[in-house]
Amino acid sequence: MATETTRRAIHREPLTRGRVLQAALKLADHGGLDALSMRKLGQDLGVEAMALYYHFANKDEVIDGIVDLVFAEIHLPIAGAPWKVEMRRRAISVRDTLLRHRWAIGLMEARAHPGPANLRHHDAVIGNLRAAGFDSPMVAHAYSVLDGYIYGFALTKMNLPFEGGADVAEVAQTMLEPFAMDAYPNLVAFITQHAMKPGYDFADEFEYGLDVILDGLDSAWRPA
Repeated sequence: MATETTRRAIHREPLTRGRVLQAALKLADHGGLDALSMRKLGQDLGVEAMALYYHFANKDEVIDGIVDLVFAEIHLPIAGAPWKVEMRRRAISVRDTLLRHRWAIGLMEARAHPGPANLRHHDAVIGNLRAAGFDSPMVAHAYSVLDGYIYGFALTKMNLPFEGGADVAEVAQTMLEPFAMDAYPNLVAFITQHAMKPGYDFADEFEYGLDVILDGLDSAWRPA
């Protein structure tokens, strides 16, 4: 008769590179990269940590893999489709993806060994802009200004000490309480007249700024 250990081994799902990466992505999403270790990953998968080294040389290679999974979630611009539409859709997709995987924001453009989804993403962005008629210098300008805005906005959103109007009031009171009432009149006016209004959400500013950038790139690319 088979032992319990044998039965578990028979029914255990095979350990694959994809399964390891999905488990690693889940760990990073729940606890950040500090929560991701080969030991903890092995525990979550029900294997010894050494078994992971059959698929990955080290933790850094695992991180390369999960960064690639994040890139795979982002909209790929279509070559030949209207560039402003595709860049807008891609920007919103990047922003939303980064907010789902907050640990990834500082790693997306930092991999020395990027995976296929990472490379495919960059190739598709460049391909859409080139198909629209952008020359290489203008592609570089557009890519730089768009990603600077997208990543900067996402990082700001992640670190704000409030979510909505009610939170703004509480945070503002804590921030301004040590100072005289008239010390910062413009800031107080902005908070009370705009940021504290029902329905205000800092996240809504993203698309306004994005459209300003896209219109500016359009004007720079095709000067009057």
